[in-house]
Amino acid sequence: MGNQNPSVPPHAQSRIAADKGPTRGQHTGGLVHDNTRHTTRFTVIGNHLAQHRELSLLAIGLGVHLQSLPKGARVDIKALTVRFPEGATRIAAALRELEAHGYLRRPRERAPGGRIVTRTISCNQPTAGRRHHHADAPDRPARPATAPPKPESREDREKQATCETSRPREKRPPRKPLPAVPRPAYPAPVLLRAATDLLADLRRHDPRLLLSACDTAHLAPGVAAWLEREVGPAAVRQALTADLPPEGLRRPAAVLAHRLTAQLPPPLPFRAPAAPPPVRHPLQTCEACDRAFRAPDPGRCRDCRTDLQEDA
Repeated sequence: MGNQNPSVPPHAQSRIAADKGPTRGQHTGGLVHDNTRHTTRFTVIGNHLAQHRELSLLAIGLGVHLQSLPKGARVDIKALTVRFPEGATRIAAALRELEAHGYLRRPRERAPGGRIVTRTISCNQPTAGRRHHHADAPDRPARPATAPPKPESREDREKQATCETSRPREKRPPRKPLPAVPRPAYPAPVLLRAATDLLADLRRHDPRLLLSACDTAHLAPGVAAWLEREVGPAAVRQALTADLPPEGLRRPAAVLAHRLTAQLPPPLPFRAPAAPPPVRHPLQTCEACDRAFRAPDPGRCRDCRTDLQEDA
């Protein structure tokens, strides 16, 4: 009965218990847990995320935060920058890490109204086709074939920039031209200038609508067509910036060009100019009978002029 299989441990032992050895009860360093059992308001997080070997600390913390949120919570970059002190660049890099390792999916779907929206799906287990990254795994899985997160230190950024400039650049396919926009019937310079100023001011209302000079010159005639149809600048700005997708826009100028064309209001109906009001002359005093009458110049009233003609 005293014989045991030496190749099979009777039970899993913690690292702390194994390190104690003969000096059990004396702590020589390392982490000590003081745990209290949770009964409400807790989330079960797998060690494959909490102790991931390749994710950054920011990505692990963001993944834990996403898994603890209820369904329907806003998790776009703008909402996360309001919630946490990290900037939009670091949060976006952490989201890309989670997406590359299968803890996050962000598919694009078309809403019933025709608008393209991005769905954010948090996965408590990595998506199919990816191996789990346990802290106690003996072998490290291969890194996914995605771009690594941007380096944080200045030396790493300079080193990466040097490598990128030394390697030959691949030719990118030419970008598609922007959609055509409506044109005003009378493109006056003052009207085009007002349209250009309105487009340049859009970035103050939404930083994602930062347009280049070329895109602004392409969109200015479309805005001028709206202004020509007596649509106020505030109404044009509202039509261009309302109900934009919460995620980043790949090409804001294309979205604005589509809205300028699809939502162009009809011209106002023609209205004939109203008849001018009758001329009301000032009061004058008759030179013959001192009667008051209205006339453009001083003189005699109508009766005195009639008597004068009869005497003649």
